[in-house]
Amino acid sequence: MTTETIAFGLFALLTVACSLGAVLVRDVWHSALLLGGSLLSFAVHYVMLQAEFVAAMQILVYVGGVLILITFAVMLTRQTRGTEEVTNA
Repeated sequence: MTTETIAFGLFALLTVACSLGAVLVRDVWHSALLLGGSLLSFAVHYVMLQAEFVAAMQILVYVGGVLILITFAVMLTRQTRGTEEVTNA
């Protein structure tokens, strides 16, 4: 076995593990982080296939764009528990 085959197997395992984790985890924040790990490992696969431009676009568009959008959505819509204000109308 060559080191390239071993690296491909490890990153394939990382891709599958992060993808399953993103689907099965109940916390949205952890799911977003696992999605980022999955997308980054896809970029490594593109580099191993000598498609560096596609890997760069994967990182810029998906990891940099979509994941940041999900992160902002989670941070802006998360409600804190126990800090509800009572107003007298």
